[in-house]
Amino acid sequence: MALDTTTPTATSPQGSSRSVSGFLYRHPRVRLAGLLTAPLFWLVVLYLGSLAIMVLASFWSTDSFTGSLVKTPTLENYQTLFRGQVYWVIAARTVGIALAVTVIDMVLAVPLAFMAAKVVRSKRIRYAIVIAVTMPLWAGYLVKGYAMQTLFINNGVIDWILEPLGLKGPGLGLAAVVFSLAYLWLPYMVLPVYAGLERLPDSLLEASADLGASAGHTFRSVVLPMLVPSLIAGSIFTFSLTLGDYIMVKIVGGTTQMWANVIYDNVGVANNLPLAAAAALFPITVIVLYLLAVRRTGALENL
Repeated sequence: MALDTTTPTATSPQGSSRSVSGFLYRHPRVRLAGLLTAPLFWLVVLYLGSLAIMVLASFWSTDSFTGSLVKTPTLENYQTLFRGQVYWVIAARTVGIALAVTVIDMVLAVPLAFMAAKVVRSKRIRYAIVIAVTMPLWAGYLVKGYAMQTLFINNGVIDWILEPLGLKGPGLGLAAVVFSLAYLWLPYMVLPVYAGLERLPDSLLEASADLGASAGHTFRSVVLPMLVPSLIAGSIFTFSLTLGDYIMVKIVGGTTQMWANVIYDNVGVANNLPLAAAAALFPITVIVLYLLAVRRTGALENL
């Protein structure tokens, strides 16, 4: 049987695909534009566009009688936030909680990730540890929140454990918020640290031991400097996620408020969208300043 050796014409599907491939090969800028159109549309139009509308809305006001939006530019919302002492207290408390959660997760993540990446030699046990770390992500947010509530609520699990010792748990409040958020975001710190430790050559640890350095000195002088980019990456997650949380503090915080509660209350309770938009710029500003500070350390370039 004779073989078909005819060359595909430009009008055939195969010829058309070759023509398009050849055109894209000869025009790399067109190829790059085709690859980036969808993500840039998502970023510029949907995200940055909505962010720009929020900034614009922060200069509007709400009519106190009708509750309708007044789109006349005004600084009233920012004056309310800057002049209200309660907002300064909530802002300082929110940043303090975010820093505390980040530090706690760092302290917990480093030994846990080091044990999984460098101490445990069995791959099965290593993967089991990683899976155990990520298990909190499998449950729903509200499930974990109410589980934390059963721990800290008066006459809850912690009180039941401490009762034979004559002690009492902290109850719902600031301590419960910090502990719960640290538990919630711990996987986001462990995984970058674990990835950074896996990239750390074992030969560096062996060379340090051969030179007579103790385990503690090796950890401080060899491991920790190499882990700085990973710790920075994890801190971006834990710090930003804590800064924007408003549900967990509602569940376990008691009377404690965070900045995201100010935004939520003005949207859902007070129906003051312009003030909520102005308040929403605070966590964005803090995150931008945090990223700029991190960038000056040079850690982002080593991720």
